[in-house]
Amino acid sequence: MDYYIDIKIQPDAEMRENVLMNKVYSKLHKALFDLNTQDVGVSFPEFNVMLGRVLRLHATEKKMEALQQSSWLGGLVGYCQISPVSIVPDNSQYRVVSRVQTTMSLAKLKRLIKRGSITESGAKDYKVKMFSKGMDNPYLELESGSNGHKHRRYFCFGELINNPVSGEFDSFGLSKTATVPWF
Repeated sequence: MDYYIDIKIQPDAEMRENVLMNKVYSKLHKALFDLNTQDVGVSFPEFNVMLGRVLRLHATEKKMEALQQSSWLGGLVGYCQISPVSIVPDNSQYRVVSRVQTTMSLAKLKRLIKRGSITESGAKDYKVKMFSKGMDNPYLELESGSNGHKHRRYFCFGELINNPVSGEFDSFGLSKTATVPWF
């Protein structure tokens, strides 16, 4: 994880910021899945309350160059400013960027109703609890390539630490244990 690429999205009237970031991240997921790689991590260096306009990819120099040569962004390249492959600064800190999921959802409620595990009044209580317990983490809304269903992928940003932790990343560039440089 000594190298990185910054992808800065450039929205316009035709393509809003959130829609563009959703599409770029979906394309990245497809590229990482197709490459069957577990050594590319992502971060959002402009993250504050929202994810921001920069998606940063972390990996080895060789992996970054291979990813760039694959033209994975396709037609979205016109909406993005892509940095050259660069070395991570020496004074970087590290953090885990992972997915967080809610324990209550409408899909889960539908399954509970279908199998008869919850009564009608229980379903009302479930909905009240679900909406009061909502997630306030930043998210991207992604569309499944296999069935077309939309889902939200919520992100969790771990504490900043001084030393990297190695490990594997999923096809979304996320990990529960491995860190990415944060600068």
